[in-house]
Amino acid sequence: MGRHVQESKTQMERLTTLYIDKESHKFSAAHFTIFSATERERLHGHNYSVSAKIVAPMGHNGFSADYNVYKKRLAALCESLDEYLLLAGESPYQQIEEADACFRVSFADEKMLFLQSDTRVLPIRNATVEEFSHYLLQRLLQDSAGDDLREIELCVASGPGQKGCASWRKA
Repeated sequence: MGRHVQESKTQMERLTTLYIDKESHKFSAAHFTIFSATERERLHGHNYSVSAKIVAPMGHNGFSADYNVYKKRLAALCESLDEYLLLAGESPYQQIEEADACFRVSFADEKMLFLQSDTRVLPIRNATVEEFSHYLLQRLLQDSAGDDLREIELCVASGPGQKGCASWRKA
């Protein structure tokens, strides 16, 4: 009997991995990566793509999580960054101040002005795919509070063969 109870429990706790990698989960954004207190990339842009791997328990109804819910959440996260300049608000090498309708960014000997309406200042240390993946993962976790998830890996790619991923696992 003990074995039967254990097998039943194992069946109830089966985990399933969902992969979401839709062509529509993308955003276009400008950025510059900071390498040191005196060196940075030139301002440029990418067409980023976002994908996710979600691990959740298999439900009694034969599925673990609603693809449509997570596709909508990922699409909304992409939309929130689409067609903006993305600045690293927590970089130790640049200062960002509000100046009328602009952000004044000071880096080394440079002063740059960017329209606030065209800019998102994110709570990240650098404008990299690694930081974008951690930022979007945290946002997805906030949106998914209360869902029975065990693990999420969220990836942001800046082009074919070049991506950064962030992972979360339920403790």
